[in-house]
Amino acid sequence: MDFERICEGDFGTKVCVIGAGTMGGGIALHLANLGFEVTLLDLTPQSVREGFDRAKSASPPHLYLPQNESRVRLGSIEADLEWLAEVGWVCEAVVEKLDIKRDLFERIEPLIAPDAYVTTNTSGLEISLLAEGRSEAFRSKFMGTHFFNPPRYLKLLELIPTKETDPRAITAMTRFLEERVARRVVPAKDTPGFIANRFGMWCMYKAVHIAERLGLSVEAVDAITGPFLGRPRSGSFRLNDIVGLDIMQDIAGNLIARCPDDPFIGVLQAPESLSYLISKGWIGGKVGQGFYRREGKEFLSFDLGTKAYRQRQEPELSSLGDLGKLPLTERLREAIELRDEVGEFLRLYLIPALEYAQYLKAEISYDHLSFDRVMQWGFAWELGPFGMLDCLKPGATGVNEGPFFQEGRQLDFAGKYVSIPEELEYKSLQSFSVLEDAGLYRLRDLGEGVTAISLATKMGTIGPDLVNALGELMTSGKVERYVLTSEAKCFSAGFDLNFFREKIEQEDWEGIDRALTELQQLSLLLGQTPGCAAVFRYCFGAGLELALGCPVAAVDAECQVGFPEARVGLLPGGGGTARARCIAQVHGTQEIAKLAGRMMLGVVQNNADAARAEYALRETDVTVYHPDRLLFEAIALARSAEPIATPEWRALEGPVAGMIDSAKSQKRAAGEISEHDERIGDKVKSVLARATSFEDALDRERDAFVELCRNALTFARIQHMLATGKPLRN
Repeated sequence: MDFERICEGDFGTKVCVIGAGTMGGGIALHLANLGFEVTLLDLTPQSVREGFDRAKSASPPHLYLPQNESRVRLGSIEADLEWLAEVGWVCEAVVEKLDIKRDLFERIEPLIAPDAYVTTNTSGLEISLLAEGRSEAFRSKFMGTHFFNPPRYLKLLELIPTKETDPRAITAMTRFLEERVARRVVPAKDTPGFIANRFGMWCMYKAVHIAERLGLSVEAVDAITGPFLGRPRSGSFRLNDIVGLDIMQDIAGNLIARCPDDPFIGVLQAPESLSYLISKGWIGGKVGQGFYRREGKEFLSFDLGTKAYRQRQEPELSSLGDLGKLPLTERLREAIELRDEVGEFLRLYLIPALEYAQYLKAEISYDHLSFDRVMQWGFAWELGPFGMLDCLKPGATGVNEGPFFQEGRQLDFAGKYVSIPEELEYKSLQSFSVLEDAGLYRLRDLGEGVTAISLATKMGTIGPDLVNALGELMTSGKVERYVLTSEAKCFSAGFDLNFFREKIEQEDWEGIDRALTELQQLSLLLGQTPGCAAVFRYCFGAGLELALGCPVAAVDAECQVGFPEARVGLLPGGGGTARARCIAQVHGTQEIAKLAGRMMLGVVQNNADAARAEYALRETDVTVYHPDRLLFEAIALARSAEPIATPEWRALEGPVAGMIDSAKSQKRAAGEISEHDERIGDKVKSVLARATSFEDALDRERDAFVELCRNALTFARIQHMLATGKPLRN
């Protein structure tokens, strides 16, 4: 490794995380997900093992695949610091104590490679203070890399250089973190708490203070500060429990001590309810209770007045429903003027928060966009504070500037509009021009001869009309290369169940067979044109059958992928059973039997790597670990794609049918499956074990699908799913 390579963002594949606590363990495991060889160090062999084991058992899980843990080497600070000479990047994540971090940096500086970078994951200590006493060479490549927890799921990283950090090092680290570590990097100034904790924690405390002042329930405040404000369903109090009330107290205490001249800092004095809960040890989700308490499947709520838990109560806030249907920009404008509890809360909470952002911005951030992005990417706000200010009527707050954003430009801190640089790798689907709106799908120009074919149905749902329209498109000559994707918030939830319900009621078995035939044919047509599926969030059933028909698929790492048809009494009938068999067959007979077991239960994988490991994706399909780069990667794959042949069908060795039957019998005896599940398993077996060719498998899965549709138990499952959204195991 050398400095020039590192300046290109090439840090090699070996990295080290020091500190096996909550953050350090999570960072180490996610780096292992991404293919790095990770060294994880803590004080002693026992402490590093305990921290590593906690990280592996975390919920939600850090790992995509259990075997990824093998990429992590455990060691102790006392015995194994010489390993640091092997790595290109050291990320420190030890306890938030200035002297402890400084002592560690003093110990490791002589041991690291000359061109290695050291960064700190501190959530609020000034980076320049941590670097004091270190050499000029060390300081030139030293900066803060503030990950958000859990790092697998939260893409934001605040990058905090000091005045002594080499600009080339900042550029290199930014590129490395964006391209290799799958982060969205926001530069922040070297001030206490940076942007996220300085402003975000203030907002969390402010909501509690105003709730106590107005006598509002925790449910009411969470209803107001959740999706109604363009924020996650956790709202305010549930978010407090997720973060941990003790963590909130620690961060607030540090900010109060380090920001004595901030006139707004008094908000971080602990509200009465927060102090009470902490005194009881009820510090949030990690101990099972905080502002909410879980008892079995039920949540109780903490009453801010009585300081006792009670049954959750649905808040009676009619204006939330009245305004909730409006676009967020209009909703904010109207809600702030309401003459009810909602309006009063927002005037006392939101307006001061926006005014505080205006006060803080130049101290903690480099521009309005960076400030907003931290809140959008780190806290999942739909709009940051300056985007919100642009929504409000003039005079609604004490902020007299604006608009802050205008047609690809932002207002800088000097009051001039400057262009927002175009980031091609992060362009959204909607930013590309529409060539044709066909109703059920849209064509967009992605450049260089690549066309987006985007499903325009709700949840990317597939039906006969869409299948026919896409079939005509793929034979029309309009599309030379394509990316198959969706305008919805997911790729595809599968085939429209209402179609099958209606056909079953009409006993139109030929209509069902015809729809399946056309779906199978469309999947084959997609493979005859160079293209790529861009798959995200959900890819189920018929949606997966179409994705597997494309020459290649780019799949968001967090996408849920699979064939859940058995949950409604069916099996994949649009080519999915046959295609999954072709993927699994190279791994042997035993794997075909395991595949049958998953299909008879409708198992879905919760990430792309797991889906590939369970034969729901091909080895050639690409996991995209950076969610915002999915379309960019899919376009690149489409440009290099080639048409694919009909999948090869291989004869299997060994008693596949017998192995499937044995597995079914064992599951039935153990009460894991019902008689109808067993029936579905028989139909799956008829395709996986009995078919003699790919074409024969397609015929068999259609026949099996139609026969299952004739069964009253399948119809009951379909009706139950449509009525409740939940599977019926009958």
